[in-house]
Amino acid sequence: MLSAFYKLVFKLWRARRYRWFLDSIQPRPDCSMVDVGGYWWNWQGKARDFGNVLCINPVDVGDGSNSGEANVRQAIGDGCALTFPDGAFDIAFSNSVIEHVGSLDRQAAFAHEVRRVGRKVWLQTPARECPFEPHLLAFGLHWIPGRLGYLARKYLSPAAWIHGPESETMREILNGTRLLSHQEFIELFPDCRIITERMLWVFPKGYIALREGDGRGRDRPASEPV
Repeated sequence: MLSAFYKLVFKLWRARRYRWFLDSIQPRPDCSMVDVGGYWWNWQGKARDFGNVLCINPVDVGDGSNSGEANVRQAIGDGCALTFPDGAFDIAFSNSVIEHVGSLDRQAAFAHEVRRVGRKVWLQTPARECPFEPHLLAFGLHWIPGRLGYLARKYLSPAAWIHGPESETMREILNGTRLLSHQEFIELFPDCRIITERMLWVFPKGYIALREGDGRGRDRPASEPV
């Protein structure tokens, strides 16, 4: 029941965030966009807002030719080491991916590549400071340090009850997820405006790095309640 409720709330949050993305980035019908870490099916019904969309992911999920969107393609690649030249795309987009790429060094490489290949940037990630951890579907367990915290997340979180503590999904959540703090996020995106999504107007829910221009200047930070 908790999982179903979260999926409903997540769907509403994601729809609002997408409208916010369009208002901020203002894509043109002829613009190019790379979705770093994304999948072609996320752009079904949305691709008309762009000239073409290329989704890059290390997992082979097909080329997107069956998406029903002629301007959406999927390719295999590492978001930490993209093969495109500087400024190759009008827009570089990434949603809830950077927390899954590994260590802080790999997160820094991922952030650098997104900023490098896109003239405009929109990248979102969940906030470590949020009391609710969306992968675990739990409150506060991600703040418990050390072995005790690991065991609590593995056996006491709703995600563990849903997927099973020994499942591949739980192994990925426990070993492949590293949430960024606000300070870390600011440091990874020095030429972007950092926006804080908020839950109930109080708790930080997620962070967005937004670059609306060519990256030569930096806007002041802002905060937006969700």
